[in-house]
Amino acid sequence: MTDLSASPSKAWFVYLVRAVNGALYCGISDDPQRRFTQHCSGKGARFFHSSPAQALVYVEACADKGAALRRERAIKGLAKVAKERLVLGATMEKTDS
Repeated sequence: MTDLSASPSKAWFVYLVRAVNGALYCGISDDPQRRFTQHCSGKGARFFHSSPAQALVYVEACADKGAALRRERAIKGLAKVAKERLVLGATMEKTDS
């Protein structure tokens, strides 16, 4: 008999938001668009108190919350130029489709 109470693992994402001052913020969420909207409204990360959120520039799907947290830590450890390459790669994928 199948256990119907066990739900499939929820999708989690790591994302980058560009602030007005050009800085990139990295976070995780199960709904990046909703989280970006929260950042724009001044709720959420204190990061955006000094420079408001401008654009959701990168979203990467992860297997689960743990994987998203590990990927977030890895991205936060990258130099800004490497983060910009992620953004550029995501932009290039959109224009190629």
